[in-house]
Amino acid sequence: ILGLIGNIRGYPEERDLIHRNGRNLLRMINELLDISKLDAGQLNVKLKQANIVPYLQYLSESFYSMAEENGIQLTFYTEQSEIVMDYDEDKIQHIVYNLLSNALKYTPEKGKVIVHVNQIDQGQSIFLQLKIKDTGIGIPADHLPHLFKRFHQISRSGDSNKAQSTGIGLAFTKELVTLLEGNIAVESTEGLGTTVELQLPVRHTATLEEAWFAHESAQRTISPEDLHLAGPNAPVLLIIEDNRDVAFYIRTILQTTYQVQTANNGLTGIERAIELIPDIIISDVMMPKKDGFEVCETLKADQRTSHIPIILLTAKASYQDRIEGLKFGADAYLTKPFHRQELLIRLEKLVEIRRTLQQRYANFPVTGSGPTQHKMEDAFLQQLHEHTQARLEDPEFNVPELAKSMAMSQMQVYRKLKALTGKTPSRFIRTLRLQRGRELLQSTDLTVSEIAYQVGFSDPNYFSRTFQQEFKRSPSDFRK
Repeated sequence: ILGLIGNIRGYPEERDLIHRNGRNLLRMINELLDISKLDAGQLNVKLKQANIVPYLQYLSESFYSMAEENGIQLTFYTEQSEIVMDYDEDKIQHIVYNLLSNALKYTPEKGKVIVHVNQIDQGQSIFLQLKIKDTGIGIPADHLPHLFKRFHQISRSGDSNKAQSTGIGLAFTKELVTLLEGNIAVESTEGLGTTVELQLPVRHTATLEEAWFAHESAQRTISPEDLHLAGPNAPVLLIIEDNRDVAFYIRTILQTTYQVQTANNGLTGIERAIELIPDIIISDVMMPKKDGFEVCETLKADQRTSHIPIILLTAKASYQDRIEGLKFGADAYLTKPFHRQELLIRLEKLVEIRRTLQQRYANFPVTGSGPTQHKMEDAFLQQLHEHTQARLEDPEFNVPELAKSMAMSQMQVYRKLKALTGKTPSRFIRTLRLQRGRELLQSTDLTVSEIAYQVGFSDPNYFSRTFQQEFKRSPSDFRK
């Protein structure tokens, strides 16, 4: 159903309705399947030991855009900046998603939703305490005892605008909490609001993830450069995200594979992208100064950065929002809160696409007309080709001169050319000189030394050595 929506032309409201309900149906089916796994004892717990506070904050702040659109004030508050414990990331995400979705769904405009995190000592055991409190319409007292029963629904008069509950989400949430050996309780007063309290045991038996150890004060003082764990040859990734904690969470996922840099608003992100020419960009949509759509549009229209893959992150999950992002040139679109594995796979696939691009440009110029999305890259390489050919005989023509002729910095030329072809600018110039030398060997009677000087080599022996490396034959053997 979801796949075929793209084949429908026109009817935007109907398409949006089908897409929204299709996603709801898919989510409910997945919940039912997971409940079946629970019943069969096949839903496994995958624990890791880490500081859970940044993760809970990231999950909460993924709903900020949704809250803002509905005129609701969403606040995250924690008593401790660090609670290191065993937890299952996917199941915690599902629990928080369900509880926050319900809180926002049943809270009117100008209402409040507060997410409160604490660590409590109950004698023999220590627990993580998570409270989600809203100022919404509340739950009738006679329904509270049945709230976590499967398929229990609350019928309210005058509530036709709210999505009707299936009675699956809260029941599944309760069973996940039980699976994690925790407990959950609800207090509610009609017309005043609801408080859901979740308690999970704090234990330390799973594998420890060191990357999550960053105290709140450390998060505020450590620079992105200090957190690099990837090697100097790893791809450069730019995160454009105005929320420091969300950016920190994404960085912890990726810093062992990528050299991660950050920018805290869209305008700074554009400037950093042009300065760094990163290999890939992850950008939030809702940001000050320039939003993610403007970032995408600006960078895709700039020859220096048009080749960079961009992933947009947003809490706005409607069909039209996703289409909007793709119209501005986004290469992928992820909805917050996203799964860690989904982000990693998206990045991996975009890196594969870049390798394909390098194969396309391995022997420039390419034959035939390329896809529309590569026209700017074709033009960039064509300009490099023309500027180099025009100064081919000049031994003084080098990378700084090439960058100057392109009105770009040396680093910008280096990063873009390396991304497209896998070659450095100096190697690019040398290759064009050698290709011209090969042509002259075939079409003229000039000596090897004369040809070397004519294509910009000041040392004929160096010309012969590099010719051998490039074409696997010496110039004299090639001529024979």
